[in-house]
Amino acid sequence: MERLASFSNDPFDKPPCRGCSSYLSEPYVKCAECGPPPFLLCLQCFTRGFEYKKHQSDHTYEIMTSDFPVLDPNWTAQEEMSLLEAVMDCGFGNWQDVANQMCTKSKEECEKHYMKHFINNPLFASTLLTLKQAEEVQQQETAIPFHPADDPPRPTFDSLLSRDMAGYMPARADFVEEFDNYAEWDLRDIDFVEDDSDILHALKIAVVDIYHSRLKERQRRKKIIRDHGLINLRKFQILERRYPKEVQDLYETMRRFARILGPVEHDKFIESHALEFELRREIKRLQENRAAGSAVSARTYDHLKKSRDEERLKRTMLSEVPQYIRDSSACQQWLSRQADIDSGLTPTVPVPSTTGRRSAPPLNLTGLPGTEKLNEKEKELCQMVRLVPGAYLEYKAALVNECNKQGGLRLAQARALIKIDVNKTRKIYDFLIREGYITKA
Repeated sequence: MERLASFSNDPFDKPPCRGCSSYLSEPYVKCAECGPPPFLLCLQCFTRGFEYKKHQSDHTYEIMTSDFPVLDPNWTAQEEMSLLEAVMDCGFGNWQDVANQMCTKSKEECEKHYMKHFINNPLFASTLLTLKQAEEVQQQETAIPFHPADDPPRPTFDSLLSRDMAGYMPARADFVEEFDNYAEWDLRDIDFVEDDSDILHALKIAVVDIYHSRLKERQRRKKIIRDHGLINLRKFQILERRYPKEVQDLYETMRRFARILGPVEHDKFIESHALEFELRREIKRLQENRAAGSAVSARTYDHLKKSRDEERLKRTMLSEVPQYIRDSSACQQWLSRQADIDSGLTPTVPVPSTTGRRSAPPLNLTGLPGTEKLNEKEKELCQMVRLVPGAYLEYKAALVNECNKQGGLRLAQARALIKIDVNKTRKIYDFLIREGYITKA
């Protein structure tokens, strides 16, 4: 029984004979009862009746050869494979090089046969189209597209943008590090051989099943990232800030359940609670208006309530005067803000909190780890912003490293890099700029 051999012209690409270990050349014999792996013999060992373990000389066999026509009576199957390999190596259209590599056909014969049977053949054309469509569907199911721009960003490795995108590479629709990144290491030394015992074979199968479950977990996590749009972290955070503070807290709490609900259901859940919050606030306002009287009385009540809130704010600020008068800078800031409020403008000068609490005293660094690594100016900074030396040294190292990578650093990048109070970040950033540790971008 003749079969098409699945090996190329290169003899070193073919498996060895199980009898003499020489590289096989067509035709050769394959045992129909042994395997897998296939039990292959050259003609010399077959005629000698070679037997090995379970293989017996009286087993049924198949003759493996490619010396038969497939598409054209004048072209054997081996020549068809040689033509495809030559076109793959030399490129479509380089027919002279293709003919030189084949050695058995001329330039015109190669071009005519390839165009007739592989390009203009309607059977092959429909098959290729089906394969292309199936590949596109598979890519749509597995790849994670980057939607915000047609030309996705290509951040350098370990940059701030790359970390924000979790190491995602949009041009490849893949991550620098996968979930369980070293899962393949468990398979690198596994080899299924015929001499394995049943227990060893079952153990290897179990290892492969475990690896398969890890691949499924990778795809599950990628699907969650794709469905919920978690690649663009900044855009996700901006959308999250559109909700009131109470809804944001709920959003943070319910985020872990998003993988269960799905993206649409999760958004509906959050939107419904945001709507509930707005309705409760509006109901409360209407109840206050009803208690105040008619619709005209309600408008008067709203106006008076707004005036009372403004007066309460001014009284609160007046109560802070004794606290500010000891500090000329804080006093000037308070006076500037008060002038803006009286003129109806939005205050632009920051002042300490208007909660009526006194400013916190400087931090005592005595005995804190890392204090000995600070100079006098750094100690003064840590005392004023109330930052322990260990945290300051960590933030400083992170900002200096990022500045060296980027060639400069902006305040927005510093705030995204160290997640602390923005005012403290500003003071640390200005101090490092002033002392020459980093430079502005």
